[in-house]
Parts: sequence; C-alpha cells; structure tokens
Amino acid sequence: MKFSLKRMLIGRPLKSTELGDQKLSKTKALAILSSDALSSVAYGPEQILIVLMALGAAAFWYSIPIAAFVIVLLVALILSYRQVIFAYPHGGGAYVVSRENLGVNAGLVSGASLLVDYILTVAVSVSAGTDAITSAFPALHAYSVEVSVLFILILTIINLRGITESASVLAYPVYLFVASLLVLIIVGVYRIMTGQISPDLHTAIGTPVAGISLFILLKAFASGCSALTGVEAISNAIPNFKEPAPHNASKTLIAMGILLAILFSGIVFLAYYLGIGPSPTETVVSQIAKESFGHSILYFVIQGMTALILVLAANTGYSAFPLLAVNLSKDKYIPRMFQVRGDRLGYSNGIIFLGAFAILLIIVTQGSTEKLIPLYAVGVFIPFTLAQTGMMVKWWREKPEGWIGKFAVNTVGAFISFVVAMIFFITKFDHVWPVLIFLPALIFIFHRIQNHYNLVGEQLRVDKLNNVLPTIDGNVVLVPVGGISKVVEHSLSYAKLLNPEHLIAIYIAFDKEEMHAFEEKWKNRFPDVKLLTLYSPYRSLISPLTKIIDKVEHKAKQENRQVSVVIPQFIPKKGWHNILHNQSSLLIRTALLYKRNVVLITVPYHLTK
Repeated sequence: MKFSLKRMLIGRPLKSTELGDQKLSKTKALAILSSDALSSVAYGPEQILIVLMALGAAAFWYSIPIAAFVIVLLVALILSYRQVIFAYPHGGGAYVVSRENLGVNAGLVSGASLLVDYILTVAVSVSAGTDAITSAFPALHAYSVEVSVLFILILTIINLRGITESASVLAYPVYLFVASLLVLIIVGVYRIMTGQISPDLHTAIGTPVAGISLFILLKAFASGCSALTGVEAISNAIPNFKEPAPHNASKTLIAMGILLAILFSGIVFLAYYLGIGPSPTETVVSQIAKESFGHSILYFVIQGMTALILVLAANTGYSAFPLLAVNLSKDKYIPRMFQVRGDRLGYSNGIIFLGAFAILLIIVTQGSTEKLIPLYAVGVFIPFTLAQTGMMVKWWREKPEGWIGKFAVNTVGAFISFVVAMIFFITKFDHVWPVLIFLPALIFIFHRIQNHYNLVGEQLRVDKLNNVLPTIDGNVVLVPVGGISKVVEHSLSYAKLLNPEHLIAIYIAFDKEEMHAFEEKWKNRFPDVKLLTLYSPYRSLISPLTKIIDKVEHKAKQENRQVSVVIPQFIPKKGWHNILHNQSSLLIRTALLYKRNVVLITVPYHLTK
C-alpha cells in the first residue's frame, strides 16, 4: 500500500541513464527559475509607494527615478551573474564565487544566507498567494495556515516527481501571468497615448515635496529592491540545464532580466500616471487592472494569475535550494544525504527538507509573514554583495582580456547591493536582527560538521604503506538467550559456524528458582554449550548483561581475542505484530552498539504464520 501510494504520488523510478532527459530547456527553466523574481513585480512597486506615502501623493513621482535606479541595479546583477555562470559553470552561484575569491567564511555566509532565504522564499510566497486567495474568498481566511500548508505539500510532491515534470506543470501559469501583465501594461500605455486618461491624476516629475530627504529616498529604493529577489537562482541551478548548460543558463538569465525590467517599470509607470497609491484593502496591481478593465473577465484573470504566481514563486526555492545544498554537502559542510538523488533523479532530501522547514515557518508565524519580508530581502542582498565583491577580486587577480569593464560592472553592483543591505539593517533593524544570530550559528554548525567528516576520514583512511591486516588470536562468542526455542537453536547453530574458541550462552533470571530450573533444562538440551546464568534482583535485563560483557571484553582484549555477541531475534510475519512482543533484542543492540571491542551479529528467525 505504502509503495503504491508513493508510486502514485511521484511516479515510477527513473534509471540513472535517464538523467539527461531530466534537464531543462530554456523555456521551462525560465518559468520555474524566474517565478520568484517575476512574481516580485506584484509587490515591489507597491513597497516603493508605501514609503513615499508618508509624504503624501505628491511624492509619488519619485517612484520613477527610484525605479530607474532599481533597473540599474538589476542590469548590474544580470551582467554579474552572467559572468558567474561562465566562470563557474558547475553551479553554486554566490556561495562558490565567495568561497573561491573571498575565503571559506565569506562563502559560508553566502551559503547560509541563501539556504535560509530559499526557505523564506517558499514560506513568504505561499503566504502571499494564500492572502490573495483569502481576500477573494473571505470564508477561507480562518484556514489560511491550512491552505498554505496544503500548497507547500502540493509543490513538494510536484518537485519530487522530477524537475522536468514540475516544469511542465508550472510553466503555463508563469507565462500566463507574464502575458496578462504585458496586456495590462500595453493597454494602459495605449490609453495614455490616446488621451483616454487625464494627466491631472498625478503630479509632474520634479514637483517640490516638503519633507523629502535622502534617508526616505534610500528607504524607498531599498524597499523597491525587494523586486530583485530570486535573480541569483539561475546561477545556482546551471546543472539542471540542457547542454550547453552555461550558454542556455546565460540566455535564460538575460530573458528573465528583460521581462522583469519591462514588468517592473511598466507597473511603476502606470501607478504613477494613474495616481494610484497603496491601499490596505487592494493591491496596486489590482487598482491598475480595475482602472484599465473595470470588473471584466480580464480583471479577474489578472488577479487570478497574480495570486497563482505568488504561490508558484516558491518553486524557485525548490529548484535552487537542493543544488546549493549539494555544493555545501560536497564541501562537507552539511550532511551527505543532500547529495543523494531520489527515485525521480532529483535531490529529494533537499526538496523534503525545504518543504518541511517552510511548513514549520508557516505554522510558527501563523501564515503572517510581513515581518519576515525584510529578513527575506536582506538575506538576498548579503550574498549579492559578496558575489559581486568576489567577482571583483577574481578579475583583479586574473586580469583576463576585457577585465576592466567586467570589474566596473561588479563594482557598481557590489556598491549598490551593500548600500541596500545596510539600509535594510538601519531602517528595519527590529525585523532583521535575527540575521546577526542565525548566520554565525549556521557557520559554527557548518565548521563542526566539516570537522566531524575530517576526523571520520582520518580514522577510516587505509594506510597505503601498511598492507598487513591486524591479527586476532581467537574469538569469544556470547549468545544472550531468553529461553529454549527454535530461535535460540538457530542462533547457536550459526554461532558454531564461527568456530569460536569459547561459546557461552548468557541467561538473565529474575527469580532464583526459575534460574535453577532453566539450568537443568539447558544441560539436557545443549550439553555442549556453556551456560552462564545471572540473577537480576531488580529485574533489569541490560545492566547485568553489559557488566558481564564488559568483563569478558576486558579479558579478551588482554589475550588479543575478539568478542562477538550473537543476538537471536524472531521476525513476525506482519510488521505490526512487533508491538505484541518485547523488543529485547533491540534493547540489547542499542546498549551494546557503542561497545568499542564488541562485534554485534543479529540472527533473524522468520515466522511463517
């Protein structure tokens, strides 16, 4: 049943030779790796207006130059990450760039920031999409957490089915969202050019505004930069592209940048020209669509696609998180299980881990992630800054042909990214202070994990100069028994095959009369096997057993002998039958597992009825 359910949910297992079929074309990659960045146009322009609203509607014209600076940063990031793609074609993005050029700890800061950011991507995107849905259907508002968790479970299952299949499912809504916003922008611009919209709805560019300051402008700029989250995802996911992977990834990155620039600038311009400001009950995109189409079918299509893209933006995290985890795992900073491919050739452990932590975050925050958005944004701009700085160091060190232009692009990107990160820290410190705790904590954990792997490697590594195997002069076999049965007979027969120098059965009794009776039965049934009986007045099984094994182990070590413990265990025909029996063998194995010089051997006896 379990197997059938798994096959139904994620499909048949794929052979390793089918890995090439799981690579992404440019059109599919654009959909699933750009959904986070493209979806941000639904809230990025609004974030600018929210800051400017403190000065009144007259200040809305500042959104135009602010948007222009956001586009400048976008261009710098796109050009920079295009260089990253060709310089580091095996993926890893900001983590690999920072590690290679700025040092291990800088790389780990980038890696930790992005790992947390991708979890936040899923939680924030799904919560935002759920909010859009519950706004349209207020009856669902009380179940927003449950709806969010359901969306994450669906996305997790879709991604476990394989990257190609998930791209095939999710590509259509992404492209429909892009198409609907392009139609909205084109119709809006057409109405402006044909004079259907009064120019009196907005203040002219350059109008003096009382109270304006550099601090407010920088804060508005930083808020607008939330539209750039997800730009780095393509450079992390290069291995998912069809060959030639770097060229396909580069073209996809440029296409994403062009679409993001058009959609972002279009929404900002229409909001300014129509005199639209932020509203607690209606989004800016909704107001523009209502102004352009009224309550027609096109309005509801745009609203539906916007809600859907906000949910599907989480898929960028599902695409990029597992690959980043693979790079960190290969460098021994996180567990090796993240390198294991699942039945459908995706890195399923990373996918499941991401989904589980996103669900936990949704439950802890009750689906209200407004306070997490600044943390989400600053988590992006830290690796942005480090990646750009790392590329600067690379060009300065290597000085390839045309390096000055590349260096200049990265310098501009690094400076602006650093300014944005600092603005977030200064203006929203009460929301982003956890960064100062979890980043050092994660880096400490990364180093501890790597230290563990290094110590394990040293102890397991075979000495090439010494090919002589260690010698053992004899074997002492101990068999804990709980009675006389076929299980015990089976285990003793196996123990004799080991040709032990000493074969000893151990019986723990809770009653002295019972102990003496058992000794008589044993002599009659197994006269050739020595029996050691121990009385346990406190009815403990493990304590007297481990004490006698310790004594035998100590003596055997002095005589260069190996102690082996053969544990009899019967296996019921049905798994649930185990709850009807004492798990003595499991307790014994658990207690003896960390005995340094004891070999544990479990001898199963399978029941047929």
